[in-house]
This record gives sequence, C-alpha cells and structure tokens, in this order.
Amino acid sequence: MNPRFCGTKAVLLLSCFSLTCSVAFVPAYAADKPVAVALPAGVAKGPSIEGITEYRLANGLKVLLFPDASKPTVTVNVTYLVGSRHENYGETGMAHLLEHLMFKGAPKNRNIPQQFAERGMDFNGTTSTDRTNYYEVFPASGDNLKWALEMEAERMTKSFIAKSDLASEMTVVRNEYENGENSPFDVLMKRMESVAYDWHSYGRSTIGNRSDIENVRIENLQAFYRTWYQPDNAVLLVAGKFDPAQTLAWIGKTFGAIPKPKRKLPPFWTVEPTQDGERQYVVRRKGDVQIVLVGYKVPSGLHPDSDRLSIMSQIQSDTPNGRLHKLLVETGKAAQVFSYGMTGYAPGLQLFGAVVKAGQPVEPVRDALVEAVEGFAKTPPTAEEMARTLRTYNNAIEKSLNDPQQVGIALSEHIALGDWRLLFQGRDALPSITAQQVAEAAGRYLKRDNRTVGLFLPDDAPQRAVIAPAPEAAEVLKDYKPKDSTLTSENFEPSQDNIMARTEVRQIGPIKAALLPKKNRGEAVSVNLRLHWGDEKNQFGKSLIAAATGEMLTRGTTKYTRAQLADEMSKLKISGSLYGFDTTREHLDAALRLVAHVLREPSFPEAEFEQMRQQWIVAIEANRNEPPALANQALEEYFDHWPKGDPRAVMTVDEQLAGIKALTLDDIKAYHREFYGASHAELAIVGDFDKGAAAKTVAQSLGDWDSKANYARILDANVDKPAVRKAIVTPDKENGFYTARLNLDLGRDDPDYPALELANFIFGDGGLKSRLMDRIRQKDGLSYGGGSALSVNDIDRAAHFSISAIAAPQNLAKLEAAVREELERAVKQGFTAAEVAGAKSGLLQQRIQNRSKDSVVAGGWTNYLYLGRTWEWSKRHEQKLRALTVEQVNAAFRRHVDPAKLAVVVAGDTKGK
Repeated sequence: MNPRFCGTKAVLLLSCFSLTCSVAFVPAYAADKPVAVALPAGVAKGPSIEGITEYRLANGLKVLLFPDASKPTVTVNVTYLVGSRHENYGETGMAHLLEHLMFKGAPKNRNIPQQFAERGMDFNGTTSTDRTNYYEVFPASGDNLKWALEMEAERMTKSFIAKSDLASEMTVVRNEYENGENSPFDVLMKRMESVAYDWHSYGRSTIGNRSDIENVRIENLQAFYRTWYQPDNAVLLVAGKFDPAQTLAWIGKTFGAIPKPKRKLPPFWTVEPTQDGERQYVVRRKGDVQIVLVGYKVPSGLHPDSDRLSIMSQIQSDTPNGRLHKLLVETGKAAQVFSYGMTGYAPGLQLFGAVVKAGQPVEPVRDALVEAVEGFAKTPPTAEEMARTLRTYNNAIEKSLNDPQQVGIALSEHIALGDWRLLFQGRDALPSITAQQVAEAAGRYLKRDNRTVGLFLPDDAPQRAVIAPAPEAAEVLKDYKPKDSTLTSENFEPSQDNIMARTEVRQIGPIKAALLPKKNRGEAVSVNLRLHWGDEKNQFGKSLIAAATGEMLTRGTTKYTRAQLADEMSKLKISGSLYGFDTTREHLDAALRLVAHVLREPSFPEAEFEQMRQQWIVAIEANRNEPPALANQALEEYFDHWPKGDPRAVMTVDEQLAGIKALTLDDIKAYHREFYGASHAELAIVGDFDKGAAAKTVAQSLGDWDSKANYARILDANVDKPAVRKAIVTPDKENGFYTARLNLDLGRDDPDYPALELANFIFGDGGLKSRLMDRIRQKDGLSYGGGSALSVNDIDRAAHFSISAIAAPQNLAKLEAAVREELERAVKQGFTAAEVAGAKSGLLQQRIQNRSKDSVVAGGWTNYLYLGRTWEWSKRHEQKLRALTVEQVNAAFRRHVDPAKLAVVVAGDTKGK
C-alpha cells in the first residue's frame, strides 16, 4: 500500500500501473467497440470512448466498464476523490493511514487479505494528493468478480475503521515513513514540498508527519471516512474479460443499494500565493551521494501549459539525448540527471535534478542546471527533439492502452483531475503542440523568483510568475472528438496444453527456437533470447569484464551512436532489453535484425566506457551505508566459499570498486571477441507475427554467429556453514533491516520441492496474509514489509531458504524474536489444512495469471529449451501441488528447515536508538 504522487497529464499517460485467480464463465468481448448492454433500473448510460463506457447510478456512483477478452484477467478498481490535500491540521498522512485500515475488514468480509490470498488475487491500494484507489486483479471468473464487487461495495461504507486496528497499523505506517527517511532523495523531496509551498496542502508529503501518524484519533479517521468514502465521490472501473450485462446487474445490486449521501462535501478554498523570491534549503544527513533538486511552480494538470511543460521536461532529461544529460553527464560533472512534473488538480511543481558523486563540487552543477533550465525559453526545441519526445510519449501511451489493466490504474489519475476522458483528450492533443508553445510555456514559469533550491534572499526587483487558474474539465473537453478504435485480439487460453499445441519448436541453425503466433491487441509480440558461452575455467577472473561487456553493448555500435541507437529502438517500438523485449508485428523483422547487430557489432566508445565506470562507482558508493545493502552483502560473503576470481565467488565492495577502476576497454573488446556468439542459444517469440518470416530473419542475423570459446554449464554448490548472527551499525539511518538464510540440499525435480514451495508460500511468500506478515505487520505492527523466499535451481542442488524484513532500529530485536518464534511454531506445530488449501488456490491461480503474459511464456520456453523440457513439466508440477496433503507439506518443512541453523544479519542504527 503505497502513498504516491504522479505528474502531469502526459506523464500520467506513461505511468502509474502494476499488479494478480479463475473459473470458467466468460464469453469473448472485444474492447474496440462498446457492447450494447441492457440497463438495470436506476442506471444511466454516459459517454463511451475506445471501448470504455461510463454509467451512473442514482446514488451518484460513476461506473466505467472496459470489456476486453485479449487476456483472461479482470481488474476491479475503485477511485475515491480524496487524498492528502483534503487533510486538516494535525491530520497529515490520514488519507494514507485510512487506506491501510480499509484492508482490516467489514461485517461480511472480516479478513480481506486472507480472502485475497485464497483467491490468488493481486491487490493493493495507493494514496496520492488528490485521490485514493484500491484495485484487485485476477483471472476472469464470475465467482471472483461477483465477490470483488460485493466486497468493494461493503467496504465503501461499512469498513470497521476500528481503534484496535489503528493501534497496530499506525506502527506499520510509521515504519513505512521511517523507511522513506532512509532515502536521501525522499527526504530532499519532502523538504522541497514544504519549502516551495506556503499554504497549499500540496506542501505536505502524502506519507504525513511522524507525530500526526502516531497521534491521530480514531474519531478523526472515522469522520474522514464517513465524509469522503461515499458513492457520489467514487468511480468504479471494471476492465478485462467479463460479461458487461451481468457485471452491470451485479453493480446495480451491490453498489446501487448504498443510499445517496445527504452530506455536502467540504469546499476547498486555499490558493497558493504567487512566490516572491528564490528559495534555498539544505538537508544534512549521512549519505554517499550529492543531489541537486530545483523546483518551479506550474499550473494544474488541466491547464494547456501542463503538457507543454511535460514535453520540455522530457527534452531536458532524456537519456541519452536530453540537453541536461549532454551538459552534465557526458561532461562528467554529474552521474545522473532527471526531470519530472508533480501536478494534479491544483497548481504543482516542475522538478529538475542531478546526482553528483561525493567529493565532487556541487555548486557548479547547481549553477549550470539552473542556467540550462531557465534559458530553455531562449532555445526552443528542435524539430528532432519534438519528434523524438512525441514518439516516446505515443509509444508508451499506445502500449498502455493495449492493456486494460494498465489503463485502469492510469485512469485513476485522470479521474482525480475531473474526468476520465482527459486521458484520451490529452493524448489526442499532443500532436498539436508546437515547439514555440513549449518554449513560451517554459518562459512563463521557469524564472528566478519562482525557483526553489535553497535559502530565501530579499530582492528589490522581483520576477514573479503568475500561475493561471485551471479551467473546468468540461471546458477542456468541449471541442474534443474521440477517435474510433480498430484494435482486435483473440481469446487465448493460457493452459500448458494450449501453449504446447500452439507452439512450433524448431532448430534454426545452432539456435533452439519456440514460435507461438497468436492475435494480440495492438499486434504486440514478445521476444526472449538466451546466449550461453564460457566455462568455469575460461571465465575465471572475468566477472566484472563480462558484466561491463554486456552493459556497453547498447552504448554504441558500428552503425549507431548511443543516441542514434536509442532513437532507432524507439522507432521500432522496442521496450525491454536485448535479451527480452516487446515490439509489434510491423517492426519485428527490423527489431530482430537491430538486436542481432547490437549483439554482434558493438563499438565500445571510450567516452561511454568512462561514463559507465563512473555510474557504477557512484551506485556502489551510494549503498555503502544502506542497511539492506550492507546486510545482504555480509550474508553473501558469509556463505561464499569459492576462490577469488571464480565466476561464482562474491566480491566485496572494495574489490568491486578496485575491479571497476582497473577495467580497460581492451579487456571488454577481447571478451566480446572471444566469447560472444550464438553457438549455444535458445529463442522464443510469442505474439502477433509470421513464423516463417521470423525464422528466416533469425537464421540470417544470428545463425552463423559462433562463439570461439569452450562452453560448459557452471554448476553451483553449497558447503556446510554453522549458524551465525552478525550485527552491523548504520548511523543516522531511521530504518533497519533483518535478513537470514539457511542452505538446502534440494533440486526442482526432488519430491520435496512442491511441498516446500507451498510451505514457503504459507510462511512468508504469500503476501500480506502469510504467517510472517500476519505476525510482524498485522499483529505486532513492527514492519511495513517482509517475507520469505525459496531459491531452488534446475541444474544443481545449491538451494536455500531466506527471510528478510525492515523495521525501525529500536524494533529489530523484537522483529528478530518474532521471526524465530514463527519459524519454530511452523516446524513444531505445522501448517493447517485450511492454510494448505488456501495456498494451493492462491499459488495455482497466480501461475495461471503469469501464463497470460506473453513475455512470461517466452521466457518459460527459452528456459525449458535450455533444460530439455517443455511446458509438460509445468503441468506435472501443478498436478503435484494439487495432490499435496497437509502431512506431506509439514513433513517436508520439518525435514529441511532447522531454525537452529539459521544465519542472521541485522543492520541498523542500534546505538543511536
């Protein structure tokens, strides 16, 4: 459950997505044309755009239906038009805290996290300045959808919001706050908000003030809930594969039964005054990197200048083509630059920043950054910059609109602006924006007296920027005409049998290939490639060289500079990496050839090599005092038993830094020349493509590429290590970290593996309702996040079971004790039949959900080809999971997990607390 603040309309189109259940019932509906639906009594039909149709209930609830049969999943999302800007004095963070309490149950749904887990649903809630939303994603089934609608309708007005729940959840949210206090950027951003604003509530971070989190009264939360959580202040979205008529009938029965509220929503009248001088501030805390952050007040996301400023922001900060990247990163002054907008219903901020290596002068970077930003208006965007930026936005928008799940989450931001149709209006308006408009918008707001970097300084000649009022959404939409959609897809069943039946496995030269063509919305296609080379002898001492070679591939080739290559990939709609990427049917041939070219013909530019070296050094040094990094490094070093130089050996931080500094371009060129090739490779293509054409392209571009060196699989192995406990002190860090590990002698084909996988899901891998999280978060309120993991390999027996969690330093001892108590209880008392049944349901439905993603299927195929398997192995594995008894699960857990052998590392500011 995350507090979140997203940016301008154009940025909103590119962000704010995430997410995971099944029974058959669903007929196929396409999202490209509205389906005629008989309206239940009291339901009125509203506007419809590109398959999304609005309905309104008599009690004021807005409903958006987005039927799409392209993926066998359903997203249910409820957006409430209330966020942190609606909080009063002493109530900061209350909107986010209430979001947490909404998962604590209602009369008919008393344990919502457990119900989610038993249905295998992926779920979350997020809080922003202007809205709060709750969503669940699950494989399409009438039972799951009906339950989700009933649950959301009940908790809209009947959630417990109980004092007893506040007592434990407050400490969880406080720990979330403490986790953010560990981040130099998060702290700097909070100060930016509070310094930039005088009166508007956008000046308060959504997570809130620590004392408000700790002391808020349950009566305040209950009053806030009763005021804002009502049907006339909410929008319900159902997207995916479902029956619109049946769904609308369920909505009418569940949500329609809620009375229309009689209260009037409180008015919001605070207007931020025009800023009258530059401001400066300094945050001094322990850390390892320097950050420059500059902010300017800008209009609401509804204002036409908002999208113009967003284009300016992308032109400035793009990597590797952005102006700030070329000015500061390529010259070595900064390791990284960034820019983004934080706007919403009211006027917000446009931010620019740079990350500077510790020890380097920061003032020249600050001055150069300010000069470049405020001088932008004098150097309008070039035609190339405009084309590149609009292409980047359009590619991202197109991809998101092809996924009902992503559209559902993105719509929450536009609902908060006033109308969900603003998403489409903003997209369609982008091509009409000119370079001159972008430059003029920058000139209106990017001024000295509208700047926040640090201290307040008096000025006799102020240069104030007046922030224009936001128009009404109706005014923005008055001349808008939506486009017709022609996107189509097939109803693909993601079972192992269907995947195998639809896939052709063939040999393309030395490459083992799996080709699965199917009709996708937007003609999307996913590619996964695996290349293998080297053995444990010829890879000795080459771990960093191998990593650096891979990193340098996309930084320039014999045909393209890094910037040109980024443009070419954008034109071909390539997203992802060289070894796993998405594109479209139209661009697949060129995308395959381009990836092959990049792999085979990198140019290894000297300047890019030095940039990479500095970025690696800064990244490593930035984690020198971070509790999770220190604890994980210590645990890895403890279990490491390989000689220095072995490709399986763990390098210390100092060894990494020394190795990076010693790297040479000749090392990288020699490594690529000696090892790279497709002699041992697997390839999978899944999606909208022609098999024959794709196979021909692969043969031409990769079929004759041989690796010169010997190849043999490098197997890992464990050695016995005694139990140990290490404590690392991390001064000035408000959050701590716990991690533990137990080595196992186990392989994926072992009889105990399915049982241990299920046991791990129950203990700590099953999300919010796992035993571990039930104890340390739900019951004791010690931690915001934690869990367990079972790592088991396919080709060796070097397995391990691990546990990790965050907590405030003063709570680390309690956290450690709670973890050990739960582990010992699981071994001694075992898991219950109900827990095993719930875990089976959740785990199996998550696996169905994963197989509905083309990229997962493609990655699965390359893995199975490498191992000499097919999806039949996955099918048999699920059969074994279904057949497990509670006795088998408990016996396997007891055989392999001994709490007395656990190796534990804790890191935190225990001395300071």
